[in-house]
Amino acid sequence: MTSPSTNDSQKEPDTPPVMNERKTGWRAIQIKRENSGTMKKEPAKKEPEPEPEKEEPAIDKPVKEEEEEEEEEETHNELSMVLNALRGTVESQKKTTPREKPPAEPQEEEEEELHPRNARVDRIIAAAEAARDEAENKEHRMLEPIDTAAANDLQAESEPSTPVPLPAQFSPQQELTRTEKRRIELPADKNMADYVTPPTPGTPPPSDPAYSDQLPPESPKQKIPATAAEVPAENGAIKPNILSPREQEREDQAMLDGIDAFFNNRFAEAEEKFQSKADEDPLYALGLSSMAFIKALSTKDADHAEAAITQLTATFEFANGQILAASANKTLKDTVSHYITNLMGSNHTGLPTNTPPLSQETLKARPLFIPNGALRAHVIKAECCLLMAMLYLSQETVVGYLKTGLNLRRAYNSYSLVWQEYKRMGQEFNRYMDKDTISAIQFGIGSVHILLSSLPAKILKIVSAFGWKADKHLGFALLKLCMDGQRIRSPLASMMLLSYYVTLMSYCPQVLTRELLEPSIEILLNAQQAFPNSALFLYYAGRISRLSRNIPLSTQSFMYTYQVSQGATWAEGGMGYLATHEMAFNCVVELDWATAALRAMELQNKYGSPAFNKYFYGTCMEMLGNRSEAILAFAEATTVFVSPKKKRNQMEQFVEHRITFFEKSGYQDMDYVLPILEICYLFNLFSNMRTASLESCLEQVETTLEVIYKREKKEYEVRTLELMPDLAPPDYYDQRAILLLIKAHILNCLGQSTDAIAHLNWIVDHKSRITYSKWVLPYAYWESGVVSWYLGDLKRARALWNSALTHSGYDFEYKLAIQLNLAINHAIEMGVPETATPKISKSSQTNNGRKRLPLTNPNPLAAQG
Repeated sequence: MTSPSTNDSQKEPDTPPVMNERKTGWRAIQIKRENSGTMKKEPAKKEPEPEPEKEEPAIDKPVKEEEEEEEEEETHNELSMVLNALRGTVESQKKTTPREKPPAEPQEEEEEELHPRNARVDRIIAAAEAARDEAENKEHRMLEPIDTAAANDLQAESEPSTPVPLPAQFSPQQELTRTEKRRIELPADKNMADYVTPPTPGTPPPSDPAYSDQLPPESPKQKIPATAAEVPAENGAIKPNILSPREQEREDQAMLDGIDAFFNNRFAEAEEKFQSKADEDPLYALGLSSMAFIKALSTKDADHAEAAITQLTATFEFANGQILAASANKTLKDTVSHYITNLMGSNHTGLPTNTPPLSQETLKARPLFIPNGALRAHVIKAECCLLMAMLYLSQETVVGYLKTGLNLRRAYNSYSLVWQEYKRMGQEFNRYMDKDTISAIQFGIGSVHILLSSLPAKILKIVSAFGWKADKHLGFALLKLCMDGQRIRSPLASMMLLSYYVTLMSYCPQVLTRELLEPSIEILLNAQQAFPNSALFLYYAGRISRLSRNIPLSTQSFMYTYQVSQGATWAEGGMGYLATHEMAFNCVVELDWATAALRAMELQNKYGSPAFNKYFYGTCMEMLGNRSEAILAFAEATTVFVSPKKKRNQMEQFVEHRITFFEKSGYQDMDYVLPILEICYLFNLFSNMRTASLESCLEQVETTLEVIYKREKKEYEVRTLELMPDLAPPDYYDQRAILLLIKAHILNCLGQSTDAIAHLNWIVDHKSRITYSKWVLPYAYWESGVVSWYLGDLKRARALWNSALTHSGYDFEYKLAIQLNLAINHAIEMGVPETATPKISKSSQTNNGRKRLPLTNPNPLAAQG
């Protein structure tokens, strides 16, 4: 490999200006690589406190002891410190929000505040909120049209036939948009079934053969044994759980202690507690399986995912054997009756089903219910399927989505059976069911509903698990109840809600961050009270800090996560590398390409996709001006794919396609692309940047566009001087389209949405010339919707997002589908009407706006002859 100096000497005198800018920083990374053998970057050190050093030597020992005590106090309050700083960031951003007080002179504090939205959008949202509150006070009756300046402004800016969104016309499921203000309240001391009724599983909709045929024949729907004789040999000795609810709660205290140890970073202690009874109790086996599940999600390693699925399957069989052992002494009639009644539901609408209450005579007779031990085993079995579904969903493949559907349906079948039994118990449910089983129902059904509610129709069509629409507000209510119960599943419920909020804000930062930032901080504050130093919650604190554009605080949180995971066998390879990965993204947000490259090198063959890590490293090298190193990294990335071509996830497919595109020109056209900014766009990192960083990226894009223009000018000059030259006409439509898309997005982030219109129109106007980068066009529709959203034309925004959903067969298709689904649902909840699309039958004719209809027969004379 040639050195950078050699490359520089070989360059032509007219080196493109973009390459001159990319050279800076390469010497910095060379020095860092020499000085840091392990590639571990220490956090930014605080200035040393001078007070202890000024003390006399006579009291040296007490001073050291005090310092050690202070360090211990700091390590036990890391999450609290991060949350206090995060709340301060959010409060400072609120003060500069244009909805309350527009800043008069933002030049001095421009880097310290959020990029404000368009003032018109803020007025529209404020008017919509006022109308929603008024509708709630009037029991959601029809209101008069909103007579506000914001509404009139929207009417003027929209097309003539566009009605003003009327939030007062919400349906009952749309009135609970903001969960922090309107959530389904369920009393903890009452039977939940008296207040809400989840839909029964019902009959699954038919799956599309185009997708179901891709399911491997060796992975059919898992067969559930129907009789005790079908229990596997290893489960033959499984005994039924005959403990009463109160005895079970006392017996599960060790499990609760293990959960407490796990979320307080005592991973070895937690594993030891789970292992102590894993052969006797499926709940403890589920504890070990859950540790494997979290490790698989955090490492994104295929081997860890397979190991977690194996453990969850074994726990599933263990719980199922306990269920069969409990029902072995029951008559066949009773067993079949329970399963038929509870599982074979016929509810296809997704609406609650009404079950008549128990009579007083029935209550006094103390009806016989399924034993608590069997109900407990049912929810354990269901939870195994739920966790397996999440693992398959994270694979982002068609086969993974198919297996997600199979496992989600199996999970919901068991949850529904226990729910119906819980409902039959009435207000005496505490006599027949232990608190942790009730908490497990809340966690399971709530998780299924918020998981399904976030998936778009494209993925739900593949999943094909239920025939009803999920209710995310029911999911929020159940998870909140589980979280407040302080039982075994409570921290898992907190993690589920945080994952939901962070995922939504990461997918749609410009649309949803403002709404979801505060409720996510509230959940972190509740978790901090019980687990003040948890590596898991520190990770979420880092993600939320980045979404609030407080990058130093985010990096500090991830560094804390990395430090507390060191020395722990379970966490070091999971949470430690996950934190390193997030710190690499933080370096990109701060345009620190050298440190980002070092992080990528550290993660190689240790975390995530080796191909993406290599590609990411190469893009950083390109920005640093070392093209030789970048090309070498791109070439190596094509050789380190772990999965076969058909099983690669969306990210690996994108890497493969981009490298193939670079190789088409023999890497001669690298001056016309900015690969690292493409990653920033696709991972929504621009929304986390400050103004100065955004302006720097915008300058890079404009410089690269100028290089393309000069190259095209030279090639066209050849065609004016030479007749029929061998040189093909310039074709840089793909490169220009990607750069214009990035430029439009940066302008959106800077609050200059109007300036982005021309660039997005160019992409749509030249869509037929963009032949290789198919993902640009649907993303252009997405970005156009964001422009319309910021400019106040909400109906147009929703229509453009719906148009993006019609495209298929491009990189990150399912990622964008989730992004579009979240934004469209948010628009629906705000009362934005849908744009009607006229349906024209094949038999009817239309003039398409012209005065004369087209001829039915273009050559009537030939027809007469």
